[in-house]
Amino acid sequence: MNIIKNGSQGILLPELNIAFDHSGGNAKYTFISHAHTDHMPHSRYAEVYCTPNTQKLMTKRGYQGTSTVLRFGQPLETDRARVTFYPAGHILGSAMIFVESEAGSVLYTGDYRRPPSPVTEGFELPVQPVNHFITEATFSLPIYKWKAPDQLAEEVRKFALETLNDDSTPVFLGYDLGKTQELMHMLAPTGLPLKIRSKAADLCPIYEQAGFNLGNYEPYQPNYNKDKVLITTRTALNNGFAPELEKKVAYCSGWAVRMKNRTQMKADQFIPLSDHLDFFELISICKKLNPQKVHITHTPNPTVVQHYLNQLAIKSRFLGE
Repeated sequence: MNIIKNGSQGILLPELNIAFDHSGGNAKYTFISHAHTDHMPHSRYAEVYCTPNTQKLMTKRGYQGTSTVLRFGQPLETDRARVTFYPAGHILGSAMIFVESEAGSVLYTGDYRRPPSPVTEGFELPVQPVNHFITEATFSLPIYKWKAPDQLAEEVRKFALETLNDDSTPVFLGYDLGKTQELMHMLAPTGLPLKIRSKAADLCPIYEQAGFNLGNYEPYQPNYNKDKVLITTRTALNNGFAPELEKKVAYCSGWAVRMKNRTQMKADQFIPLSDHLDFFELISICKKLNPQKVHITHTPNPTVVQHYLNQLAIKSRFLGE
């Protein structure tokens, strides 16, 4: 099976005329795993296949191409393969893409998380054998082991309530798509009023239509934010977000476990809330699938993952540019 990384974005299966998270015209069938900008097609007019919620989110984020909806578990027969989406647990609509063909089977993860984010369609692996496993390894070291989801949610709620009791404003840092909605869902049981960036607020109705409670929220506007819980991005905070308030900041990311970030970032609390799976879940899934080969991508360093896979007698390679 010929599996190629296509420059800075996209993976190609040229023998099958298939591409994953790709923007070019090198394949007849292009499948998009989710609606984060580093996985969406750069060309707004590309023809792609995606899940219903990914289609809605991409459209809201400016995609104007032709997208054909493929639901989870609904196979698509191409001229050379059968392709099926499985829920990836990363953000709403995120899918792993399973390809079955005479040349073998391929599972491409995109970005994924197990246990899944509570504001997604869940997580599921195919039961059929996987010959080639193309996996991200964003958190590729054993220092990355996440706490239980309930424990993280409790940390989020505790920080918000204690900060407000101290007559300060709690500010959570998270991306507009995915992390913001997960934080909102965690905070919803408190009934606290939430202020979020307008770009994030534009995406929230899609989550609510999917049945997720995002609490009592409205778009952020300067002033009138005291006694509210704010969610914003790191960039916006650095550019003077809510300057009139006495704030305490919670940095919510898997990178929060690194002491380097704790000293370099100005924050009052570091909550290791990630929308990717941790190192141990990655190794566990590789062990469960036991593919002929693991192709590692989206990682700062694949060597430690490869070492652990070698110990399991699983062949692997770094799928670089």
